[in-house]
Amino acid sequence: MKTAHDLVAQAKKAVQEISVDQAVMAIQSCDVLIDVRETDEYLAGHLPGAMHMSRGMLEFKMAGNPKMQSRDLNIVLYCKTSGRAALSAKSLAEMGYTHIQSIAGGIDAWVAAGHEVFKPAQPSFE
Repeated sequence: MKTAHDLVAQAKKAVQEISVDQAVMAIQSCDVLIDVRETDEYLAGHLPGAMHMSRGMLEFKMAGNPKMQSRDLNIVLYCKTSGRAALSAKSLAEMGYTHIQSIAGGIDAWVAAGHEVFKPAQPSFE
């Protein structure tokens, strides 16, 4: 029986992972940057310009959004450390998307490299 770690390792062999340094340029030229973490993680801070599509809803949101129908979209994915993004990239490839990159190390590596994270302002109830 495979573990979650086995599935991630298998996915990472099948997808294109890019370093944080490569991600800076890839994000500038991509059609869509997708954060596949959970909603609370996304709201706590995300890469500037990232669209939120949690791992559990990714395939449904891609299929249901007319702007995401083109299978040649240039897509960059990330999560916390890269496991969910690798699984997501593999799934999107199986759906026929052809230009998918996953950021190795995820947002943790992005922050460790000193790059900006957007943190939405929390509403004030005063």
